[in-house]
Amino acid sequence: MRLAVLSLACLTALAITPAYAQQGEPEDAQALRREIAAMRQALEGMQQRLDRLEQRDAAPAQAAPPAATPVATAAPSDAIHRTQVPGVAQPVLPQRDSVADPSTAASRPDSAAGPTDPDLKGFFAIPGTDTVIRIGGYAKLDAIVDSRAAGDEDQFIPSSMPVGGSHRDVSNFNIHAKQTRFSFEARRPTTHGNLRFYLENDFFGSSDGYQFRLRHAYGQLGNTYAGYGYSSFMDADSLPDTLDFAGPGGAGYLLVAGIHHSFTMGKGNTLTIAAEDPETELAGASDERTAVNRLPDVTVTARMERDWGHLQLGAVARSLAYDGEGERDRRMAGGLQLSGSASVGERDLLLFGALGGRGLSRYTADLTGSGLDAVVDAEGRLDALDLHGGFVGYTHYWSPLWRSNLIVGQLTLERNAALAADAFRQSRYGVFNLIWSPAPSWTMGMELLYGRLEQQGGARGDTVRVQGSLQYNFIK
Repeated sequence: MRLAVLSLACLTALAITPAYAQQGEPEDAQALRREIAAMRQALEGMQQRLDRLEQRDAAPAQAAPPAATPVATAAPSDAIHRTQVPGVAQPVLPQRDSVADPSTAASRPDSAAGPTDPDLKGFFAIPGTDTVIRIGGYAKLDAIVDSRAAGDEDQFIPSSMPVGGSHRDVSNFNIHAKQTRFSFEARRPTTHGNLRFYLENDFFGSSDGYQFRLRHAYGQLGNTYAGYGYSSFMDADSLPDTLDFAGPGGAGYLLVAGIHHSFTMGKGNTLTIAAEDPETELAGASDERTAVNRLPDVTVTARMERDWGHLQLGAVARSLAYDGEGERDRRMAGGLQLSGSASVGERDLLLFGALGGRGLSRYTADLTGSGLDAVVDAEGRLDALDLHGGFVGYTHYWSPLWRSNLIVGQLTLERNAALAADAFRQSRYGVFNLIWSPAPSWTMGMELLYGRLEQQGGARGDTVRVQGSLQYNFIK
């Protein structure tokens, strides 16, 4: 700018001088000197003004370093959000808060953003590539008091409650940080859709220690998913907001290896077909009578998303089999789950899920891993056990910082003479909590839980748990 102004002034002076000469008029030397001096003073004045302007512009830049860190952090974050993964769609579902945040890890068509992470905050670019990465997770401490023995001291799982026994009525206090979680995520656009890699771990790998456990490890290109994570039969967006890690026992929940592909059918509508790792959970399995897995579990899920919430209908088909000493049998099994969410008022949310079928225990939060998909009767026939259950949850915001959740649920397994008297028959679940989030990355709360277990023989037991939690999110 300075060079342009000086050049303009010099050209003006050169243009004026020839003008006098060309006119042929007599020139007064002193008058010409005065005129040149006046022009020189004008140029010097312009130079001083330029210097003052440059000093004024430079002053904020020199004073900026102490405050540069937050400014530099905020600006790239917004810029990355605009350019980090071109083409990533914003969620159709209404935004929601969640302590355990299952929606972030869920697979979505073309790796779109989820309702608990609509802005995809925290990504940063790898120089020289189109890939952006994010390191996330949270640190969480849980303090737990049980009025009676609850079986699992770290998670509230009614099916694990002891019924009877000399130590049944002993209260217990426990404090742990096993829910602390780490995640790594990478995204990049491709000519075949968005590519996403997601890895997540927590510390629930053992009941008596802090063994690192894999929760998710998958890749997704466009609408095709392959790896380990949520079964496509379950609905992560319908799971209620609890401080307890396990959630309602009647909810569909399973981490499994598989491959699936989603077909978009208009805005907010998808159909997903999946093949997943099978595992026949056989009651009374032994070395002489073992479960056999002949075919993958196949699931088909239809989903509808709208700005008021969503509905999802999932179906799973399974081939259950066993092999024994001189005996073997196989049965087809499976079931359905209807789940969803609905916004109420400005921010409240209704969440629900209902499931039922035969050989479906593996796909429920309360009974996965319990060996109650099927049982072999006295005649050697394989019997897939009938199961049904569900839950309803309601989230109410008292203010932008305070919210509560009320959840009730139940899960019921058929009575079967081939099952042991102390085998699972029915569980009931109830939760009320109060959660305070004074900052996006800081959450604390208190939760009251009630669980009741009934066994096949009719024996019953229940317990009450009070849980307090403090959580710090790495990125929120």
